[in-house]
Amino acid sequence: MNMAIAFAAVARPSSMVLLTRQRSIPRWVFTPLASSSFSSSTSSSTPSRKLVLYSKPGCCLCDGLKEKLQAAFLLSGPDSLHDVDLQIMDITSNPEWEMAYQYEIPVLAKVLSDGTEEILPRLSPRLGVELVQKKIAAALKQ
Repeated sequence: MNMAIAFAAVARPSSMVLLTRQRSIPRWVFTPLASSSFSSSTSSSTPSRKLVLYSKPGCCLCDGLKEKLQAAFLLSGPDSLHDVDLQIMDITSNPEWEMAYQYEIPVLAKVLSDGTEEILPRLSPRLGVELVQKKIAAALKQ
């Protein structure tokens, strides 16, 4: 599957970024975050569903999952993920994350309404994009 996806990145010492999709044109924008948690302020345009992906540079499994997530977020239909924010966290930027996830990455977690995270079951690298979308949508409904 050949897909053109545009990225915008802003250099910042922090390795935390927020991956969001622009509504008018299907593309992704990396936005540096000020902290490791999501902002508590809400607006009508802020997505209500949030995921965190713990990964690190050079991880081929992480890169593969990022590509599948990007494609899954572009799909429409009953399991659409258009209202989901994906925050990508580099575990090498935080010793606690590195200790917790160094042998587990990529780790995908959903952010609950109280701000805590629930780790989702590992997605097989062999899953197709449509199945990745369905599994994430189902996990977010729970």
